[in-house]
Amino acid sequence: MRLVPYAEAKEQQQYTVLFMDQNEKGSANALEKLLKDYQLLEEQLRTMAMQLEQLQGQNIDMQRAKEELEKSTGKVYLSVGGVMVETSKEKAISDIDDRSSLTATRIQSANKQYTELKNREKQLNERIKQLYQQAQ
Repeated sequence: MRLVPYAEAKEQQQYTVLFMDQNEKGSANALEKLLKDYQLLEEQLRTMAMQLEQLQGQNIDMQRAKEELEKSTGKVYLSVGGVMVETSKEKAISDIDDRSSLTATRIQSANKQYTELKNREKQLNERIKQLYQQAQ
């Protein structure tokens, strides 16, 4: 059996198995399915990494806003649906704390999902290696 090299297959966005007899078809189909699953998993990991990065950026922005707000001595305004509304400093800080807490929870959840996906990637990678070696 001959497999298309990984770099070539990745460029073509497909994995092709050539020249196999009847006994090899089962393992080749399993390998092809695992490779497709691996591609999907890689995409999920990229998406989750971007989501984590966005959430961490939001958290940093909120911390900076809170620091600036604590330093301020003038009037405080809150943006509500595109309208600026005057509010108390304490209420604005409380709002930032609530949002920050929610973002921290989302980061925790996203980190857990990312870790689970990474573990699944390792398992899938090992299984692909096993099947590939068996096909040799």
